[in-house]
Amino acid sequence: MSLDVSVVGSGYVGTTLAACLADLGHDVTAIDIDEDIVEQLNAGESPIHEPGLDPLLTAYAGNSLRASTTHDSVPESDVVFLTIQTPAREDGSIDIGPLRAAAEDVGTALADAEDYTLVVVKSTVIPGMTEEELIPVLEEMSGKTEGEEFGVAVNPEFQAQGSAVDDFMSPDKIVLGTDGDERALDLFAQLYESLVAQWETPVVETGRREAAMVKYANNVFLAAKVSLINELGNICKEYDVDSYDVADAIGMDERIGAKFLRSGVGWGGSCFPKDTAAIMAAARQADYDPDLLESVVGVNEKQPRRMLGLLDEHVDVGGERVAVLGLAFKPGTDDIRGSRAKPVIEGLQERGAEVVAYDPLANDAMASEYPDVEYVESAAAALEGAHGALVVTDWDEFAALDTEFDAMEERVVVDGRRVIARREGLTYEGLTW
Repeated sequence: MSLDVSVVGSGYVGTTLAACLADLGHDVTAIDIDEDIVEQLNAGESPIHEPGLDPLLTAYAGNSLRASTTHDSVPESDVVFLTIQTPAREDGSIDIGPLRAAAEDVGTALADAEDYTLVVVKSTVIPGMTEEELIPVLEEMSGKTEGEEFGVAVNPEFQAQGSAVDDFMSPDKIVLGTDGDERALDLFAQLYESLVAQWETPVVETGRREAAMVKYANNVFLAAKVSLINELGNICKEYDVDSYDVADAIGMDERIGAKFLRSGVGWGGSCFPKDTAAIMAAARQADYDPDLLESVVGVNEKQPRRMLGLLDEHVDVGGERVAVLGLAFKPGTDDIRGSRAKPVIEGLQERGAEVVAYDPLANDAMASEYPDVEYVESAAAALEGAHGALVVTDWDEFAALDTEFDAMEERVVVDGRRVIARREGLTYEGLTW
């Protein structure tokens, strides 16, 4: 059954969600205050880089997917998603101000709704914030009572950049935090019916606070897994052990699993750093010291320094040209939030190096933050005349590099992602192998 859906916020999560829901057969309105983004969406153009998103927008824009700067669609919607970012403050805690403002707008529009409406918090929030911060605003602005005229649920997203469309369309799980609201569960059943039927996706029905915590627990656990394999990889390196052989073996243990065991220069992006910092801040606010999570972050911060240290063993980079290959935090995206290339660039600049960088998608984004770096249009151009190269992002095209290294002044490569093949004439250092 088709539902009328409004998605408030057309950032990374909101845009992907709106397009995917349209593909599931629902009638979707994307709401954003940015007129340029709204114009792009109505023209079938994506404001973000994400594989598989452009075809969906082309197919549904102007038909079952529309964009607007107003909240006029909210009173007629069966479901309203809040997908507003919750940025991090300096202490790691999240700033819920933008999300609260969006809730005010939705609450005002809900005053005109004649039927039950489900408001779904897709934004990442600390447990309790929905009840303490958002529901009171929705009730005040709408003049209605939550649980009667409208419902509120927490439905976290588990979409990784570079695979967000696939992650939505074939999820590992769907988490529904409704506190047992049967009307909310009925709407979710209609909303996600085809996903559950096609993939036999597990559905977790739980409380709102639990659903909010699942999102944090998911990301923090994965961040911890990466830091653990990196710590083990660092030890392997000291004993001349190939950490990837070790990882392959321990990954066969079903209690461990093979995913997220690629050791290297560490994790970044918008989710792992922000969510780890947020749950640590929340723990401290509750007078609990998150010692293990502090170590998780500490290992991650150490990896770029170890990478630079390996380069120092072979080259004095002061005054020399050094190539940085890869600027996005992961392949398949132009997102540089939390990118490990940033501390690498800063470390090289502190050493007096002349940094030249290349990324297939993220040159412009990094140039806005590091304008003193030379940005080039190919890996070959970055390597030419370089006295060292550091590989920070595992783009497939870097794995194909071979004779391009011959143009280096000093053929020293420190590989932070295990993508470069060892070869004769190349001084090669793997970060953890």
